[in-house]
Amino acid sequence: MDVTRLIAVRHGETAWNVDTRLQGQLDIPLNATGTWQAERLGEALADEPIAAVYASDLSRAWQTAQAIAAPHRIEIVADVGLRERNFGHFEGKTFAHIEAELPEQARLWRTRDTTFAPTGGESLIVFRDRVIATASAIAASHLGELVVLVAHGGVMDVLYRAATRQELQAPRTWQLGNAAINRLLWTPQGLSLVGWSDIAHLGDPSREESGF
Repeated sequence: MDVTRLIAVRHGETAWNVDTRLQGQLDIPLNATGTWQAERLGEALADEPIAAVYASDLSRAWQTAQAIAAPHRIEIVADVGLRERNFGHFEGKTFAHIEAELPEQARLWRTRDTTFAPTGGESLIVFRDRVIATASAIAASHLGELVVLVAHGGVMDVLYRAATRQELQAPRTWQLGNAAINRLLWTPQGLSLVGWSDIAHLGDPSREESGF
């Protein structure tokens, strides 16, 4: 069958997620909540017939992938194509700092100008093309199988837009939660959506999932 089932997962929470600080391609590890989320995620997917786990090589994604792969005794495959968007000189700054220090660039970013790239970073178009090419290449090599992709919020956003045929500039109305389970189908014609933002495994009311 020319179909690949995909589970796409954003990494668990980091301290910079809590601070609303742009991580981009900086290598920020999971915090205690993120580690807990990854463990719950691994338990939730333990009985799935997973054939392969691919992950961004950044530690927050890699740590999350380890929790998924361990019950299946699968070696994780690192793929830099699954990295977060490169935000260039925005990286390490909070949203508020960017608005205050670089108002015009902040406006272009906030309005999702598809050709705008922060100095040293990627535009939305370049980022989108990288993510779709990476996901498609992985899926095409696992026809008939179930594959997990562990990546970042921006990557999840691109996959959702591709699967639902939404433009890059369309306002976001969907969740990109840490450690949520997102299900997609890939065929040579592209991606389609099966289910999005399943967080039932994170249902401990004593834990709160931060925003992105």
